[in-house]
Amino acid sequence: MKKLNTYIFKQIFIGFLLVSFSLMSIIWLSQSLRFLDLIVSKGISAGIFIKLISLLMPRIFTILAPIALFTSVMFTYNRMLIDQELIVMKSAGISPYQLAKPAIFIGVLLTLTNIYTINYGMPKAETAFKELEWRIKNNISQLMFREGEFTNLQDGLTVFVTSHDDDGTIANILIDDERNPKTKSTTTAEKGIIVQTDQGPRIILINGHRQEINKIKGTFSAVSFSQYSVDFGLKGSSKKRKDSVRTHSFGELITALNNENLAPEDRYKWFVEGNRRITTPLLAVIYALLACIGLLISNFNRRGQTQVVGISIAAMILIQAVDLVSGSLASKNLWWLTLLYLNIFIPLGVCLLCLFKPELVRNVIYRRIPALGGMNA
Repeated sequence: MKKLNTYIFKQIFIGFLLVSFSLMSIIWLSQSLRFLDLIVSKGISAGIFIKLISLLMPRIFTILAPIALFTSVMFTYNRMLIDQELIVMKSAGISPYQLAKPAIFIGVLLTLTNIYTINYGMPKAETAFKELEWRIKNNISQLMFREGEFTNLQDGLTVFVTSHDDDGTIANILIDDERNPKTKSTTTAEKGIIVQTDQGPRIILINGHRQEINKIKGTFSAVSFSQYSVDFGLKGSSKKRKDSVRTHSFGELITALNNENLAPEDRYKWFVEGNRRITTPLLAVIYALLACIGLLISNFNRRGQTQVVGISIAAMILIQAVDLVSGSLASKNLWWLTLLYLNIFIPLGVCLLCLFKPELVRNVIYRRIPALGGMNA
């Protein structure tokens, strides 16, 4: 049995890795298109762009991993059934529970992984993502001003800086401004500080010179200053970064109903998110069981197991849909949390009943749906 379980485990695990990698790659590319305008409009580097997209992966992994496991388990057991490997194993007296052990084991491992990811990895990644996103949209000193390079902020406005200091200031600045068709100005300064205003980011220049040419009159003027402000004409926000509910710890979420600093609707959202961090990881075990139970307890059909596979897929989609809907409704009325938990424990109970009482379930199902009985091998 150990070799048999190892054989099935390897087949499922390899399939899971392939499906997970494929799905994650597709989502990664789609999310890349979503933030592609940041490269064009904000001029961020490829490294920051990749980091921004990668910080979304823990959240996406917790959603896609159970679906990838379902696909892998379904494919593995269906292939073994087509190749009549399962027929031989059943004939040898191996019970459905023994055959389902590898799928259950991987489901439990994925559940534990998701528990860690949802409660520890995802909050940290979400916090880092929100911080980086806010910096990109509102703090241009580090992201747009590259050391030793001329940066075109917009048509007619070019900025050059020598270095960024640890205290957030920039040193040795040159600004060439031709936005006004009537004048051209060049400003240099020893250092500058980026500040956020309601009108957008501005730079406060310290100890510098400003030279201006009036193109209409043909006159030249120069002035020295100890402090001077330049408007970039870029939209920004001086508001503080707002965290999402996913950035908070499980303890903060599950006790949100007693948090008087939150609005009532926010308390519900936080509390529901805390409960979802309990139920969501369990989907991995349920999907693993759903994928193999039908194939393990049904009779062999030489024309294929299309109906069994179709019912399993429909059940998985239904559970996923109810999970999303009940979570959304519970944010407005906590009574819907009951549906969130029933959507987990009812399918789990049915799967366990099928696993340990296959004959009872088979007789009930085939009496009501004879077509699933198929043609016995």
